[in-house]
Amino acid sequence: MNSERAKIWAGYCAISFIWGSTWLAIKIGMQSVPPFLAVGIRFAIASAILFVIVKVRKVPVPFTAEAKKLYAALALLSYTIPFALVYWSEQFIPSGLGSVLFSVFPFAVAVLSHLFLKDERLNAFKVVGIVFGFVGLLIIFSGDLHWTDSRGTLGMFAMLLVALAQASATIFVKKHGHAVSSFALNLVGMSIGSVALLTLGFATESLGSIVWDRAAVGSILYLAVVGSVVAFVTYYWLLKRVEAVYLSLTSFINPIVALALGALVLNEILEVSMFVGSGFVLLGILIANGKYLLGKITRTT
Repeated sequence: MNSERAKIWAGYCAISFIWGSTWLAIKIGMQSVPPFLAVGIRFAIASAILFVIVKVRKVPVPFTAEAKKLYAALALLSYTIPFALVYWSEQFIPSGLGSVLFSVFPFAVAVLSHLFLKDERLNAFKVVGIVFGFVGLLIIFSGDLHWTDSRGTLGMFAMLLVALAQASATIFVKKHGHAVSSFALNLVGMSIGSVALLTLGFATESLGSIVWDRAAVGSILYLAVVGSVVAFVTYYWLLKRVEAVYLSLTSFINPIVALALGALVLNEILEVSMFVGSGFVLLGILIANGKYLLGKITRTT
């Protein structure tokens, strides 16, 4: 395995685990800090770290017309809208239901890739693999697909919008973002997103409700450094090297990681359905990569 391929696999595994772990960190942090302020502070810290990295490494941050469109797309479709809606909807629907609804993301990426990326057309392997992954999440969260709050329907709709917004951002960056460093993309996009989310937080939430305990500080720092800087830079680095659909399949793995960590850290019970559903998810990812794997086998025989 060459070094580039090893980095790709390492990055893929890293974002699968990191974004699976962020659900636990968010759950812990929201006990002490209101949601919009929490995510706004998270992105502000991450933006500051990215600024230092960009300066130290002398990464160019272009402000051409094309680059400005990329920054705007990321700020709006990857940071501001999705994270505001995720934090808001989690108040009204179970996290399991949210995970299933967000798993529309690979479907949306697949369709948009087929329409706008001429080298990443849909094939039977991708479709069947995505369906298997989706069925796997349905099995895992079969007992969690309900809501009691009257605003649950709005929460469900919000999660679908999150998936569509993130898919649109992914395709836009995949199509137009090759010339801009992933550090620059995230620095500008995340900075704009942090300002928007902090403004929303200051307008709708009480600063007096913040409790700066160890859990709050630890959660925000982990989400800022690992969940934002490391994960998003890695994600958009991978996006330039991996087909968008294959990368989107990490959204099927994230809930599995979240459940496993919940069992380890919060002593949550793992049901048999989790193991059965996880099998479907992993089989789906394998099937989705079937054309690539078959091609590799053919070339080596």
